[in-house]
Amino acid sequence: MTDIHEPLPAHSATPYLETLNESQRSAVEQLDGPVLVLAGAGTGKTRVLTTRLAHLLMLGKAQPWEILCVTFTNKAAREMRERVAQLLGYENEGWWVGTFHAQGARILRNHAEAVGLRSTFSIIDTDDQIRLVKQILAANSVDEKNCPPRMMSNLIQRWKDRGLPPEKVAGTEGSEHADGMAPTIYAQYQERLSTLNAADFGDLLMLNLTLFQNEPEILAKYQKKFRYILVDEYQDTNVSQYLWLRLLAQGHSNICCVGDDDQAIYSWRGAEVGNILRFEDDFPGAQTVRLERNYRSTPNILAAASGLISHNEGRLGKTLWTDINEGEKVRVHGVWDGEEEARYIGSEIESLHSKGHNLNEIAVLVRVGFQTREFEDRLITLALPYRVLGGMRFYERAEIRDAVAYLRVIAQPDDDLALERIINVPKRGIGQATVQTMHQFARAENISLYTAILRLLETDEIRAATRKKLRGLMDDFDRWRGQLNTMRHPELAETVLDESGYTAMWQDKARSDKSPDAVGRLDNLKELIAALEDFENMTGFLEHVSLVMDNEEKGDDDKVTLMTLHGAKGLEFDTVFLPGWEEGLFPHQRALDESGTAGLEEERRLGYVGITRARARSTISFAANRRIYNQWKSAIPSRFIDELPPETVSVESASGLYGSYRGGGRHNSNARYDRGNLYRDKLPNSAFQESFDTPSQSFDVGERVFHQKFGYGEILHIDGNKLEVAFEKASTKKVMDSFVEKA
Repeated sequence: MTDIHEPLPAHSATPYLETLNESQRSAVEQLDGPVLVLAGAGTGKTRVLTTRLAHLLMLGKAQPWEILCVTFTNKAAREMRERVAQLLGYENEGWWVGTFHAQGARILRNHAEAVGLRSTFSIIDTDDQIRLVKQILAANSVDEKNCPPRMMSNLIQRWKDRGLPPEKVAGTEGSEHADGMAPTIYAQYQERLSTLNAADFGDLLMLNLTLFQNEPEILAKYQKKFRYILVDEYQDTNVSQYLWLRLLAQGHSNICCVGDDDQAIYSWRGAEVGNILRFEDDFPGAQTVRLERNYRSTPNILAAASGLISHNEGRLGKTLWTDINEGEKVRVHGVWDGEEEARYIGSEIESLHSKGHNLNEIAVLVRVGFQTREFEDRLITLALPYRVLGGMRFYERAEIRDAVAYLRVIAQPDDDLALERIINVPKRGIGQATVQTMHQFARAENISLYTAILRLLETDEIRAATRKKLRGLMDDFDRWRGQLNTMRHPELAETVLDESGYTAMWQDKARSDKSPDAVGRLDNLKELIAALEDFENMTGFLEHVSLVMDNEEKGDDDKVTLMTLHGAKGLEFDTVFLPGWEEGLFPHQRALDESGTAGLEEERRLGYVGITRARARSTISFAANRRIYNQWKSAIPSRFIDELPPETVSVESASGLYGSYRGGGRHNSNARYDRGNLYRDKLPNSAFQESFDTPSQSFDVGERVFHQKFGYGEILHIDGNKLEVAFEKASTKKVMDSFVEKA
């Protein structure tokens, strides 16, 4: 029997279509058959998706419960429901609008028994996953040092993202993990979940795939139920999500996927840009609609971004345009080092703010989280409020708080709060009961926790094994404190982190968790060591940290936004600063080393996302020298700068324009990048050209030299290309010979 769908009660006309441009309207009105909507940045993607959903309901093509609409966030799902309700003029019940995981869980609840669960199954979080994996590793006598539970859990989740249950994991896959037992561990993990009547997030779709493949009548039910499928951010789908959608769409083939291959930047989360690139092959007869009219940015910003992304070969292609006035060119600004970069951007923000520019409409977008530290320090100096989106402020991060706590105890042994924070970090077998005993004794004697520990070590109040651990820690603090006056404070901090085992703890965690957040913890610690170089001594640094931490969030919500490029997708600002566009930092060397051309193209997409966040002003900056992890390095401008169309940008330095810019060249992404020659003909008479061309100088002990940052000084010692210089205004520093010149 044929289903009859009456139009929902609504207005006879469709005035909401009149607000759409030609391409948007085409995307909305092509209701039947597979449709791919390539929605460029700022082209009204959400409007198209919500209007299409409302149009289906308005025309009576389907009831609300017959449309599956999949988003990537709960926020996006709520926004879509609200917008559709506004268009229709009333609320609807029975929505199937939500995230992949939410929709998968909903189906799984109805058919849990078919995959070995009960409908009341629990959904466990990441901590529970790791704890369960840890138990299974122990049961199989697998050493956690060789196979950390987090790493094994991540491997299991990657298999699930690819739609692979244990029986489909190839025999040799994962053989380097868990003494070659990774597939066995995975199988036991799934068995244990079944026994617990539980599922993890990866199961919510993978078990759906198992359900649909093993129970064709259930699949047919949902294929018939969902007459139309709408998918947001299709470029971010992983293999499991892709397979799930394909199975459901085989019923009516009325699937509409909205996305932008040029904004596919989440491969590290399992996203497969190939899903959107092969849409037309997966769904024969598919119509592709390109949304190219941008409502956000000026022509120069769009042209710069389009010119950059055109160097990617793995893309479907589109050209963004706008009828907004031409606006400012994208500025490319060169500076001497990272500190000058922070000063330059800070002064630009201060100038804009003084002219009435809203701080909420200003963003600094960095490639790696540790880059925010210099900008935070500068904004605090300028008394400009800021927020760090997608993460905590630099000195609020757990690893930074821990490291600073070690330094606080060295400088001030009676700092109980600092000592308690790190007394068992990394783990030393000093439990909460022991800490309570120490606190009780300290309060009774009216002494500090540190002094209480020293006294308790002479008694039997604490178990012998714990006393041994505590004595070792106290001896360490005593030794480090003695080195305060004999060792440079950045070197001492590095020594403390290494000898305490704190660095090794994060190295282990970084090896077991390949996400940028986990790897970034070590980067942040290295940036902390670098930050110490800016202070005369440890006391000065700790005072600075106290002032930073005292800079509490004020009620005024007008703040500059600091965040990573990955976190900025979907946001927009009037003014955007893009610092650190240098080879190795952006594109990031790790992406190039691990993924080659694919990694380079994803980095380029990140650049495209960054530029297109700006409505009116976009400034790219790079430094001739960059101190990364407390090591000064000559920095080379990013190849991405060379790929910007010359007519869309103006190239500057702190001393003014460098003159005509002749970028826009295409590089062979498979060839070795010619860093040395890139800017010789583009930045005449610049400090950058000098840094490339000036031959190394020879120096003698006692010779007077000049450093761009530290000023004048006298060479005390020479070790290869490293100089120890007593600077007149910056104490004694170790510098590279290429960074100084004879005075």
